[in-house]
Amino acid sequence: MVPHRGTLILVLGILSIVGCGFFTGIPAAIMGGGDLKKMDAGQMDPEGRQLTNIGRILGIVSIVLTLVGCLIYAVLGGIFVAAGVEGAAN
Repeated sequence: MVPHRGTLILVLGILSIVGCGFFTGIPAAIMGGGDLKKMDAGQMDPEGRQLTNIGRILGIVSIVLTLVGCLIYAVLGGIFVAAGVEGAAN
């Protein structure tokens, strides 16, 4: 049986929330999902299931928050550019 990587996935998930965003969030979500499937199939030590699941969830939350932040940044940037262009024309 393969040893679990729950601690690694949890650390990646925490780092993604703290400020690394996509760089550690995507690996945490992908690795966590894969490891949970292996645990369900009996190929990986299920002892780290909780750590793996928490790390995967943190990674997913970080990805969503990063996407929302980028969207807000783009919308506000567009508003400021449009306001600047209209102000220059008057």
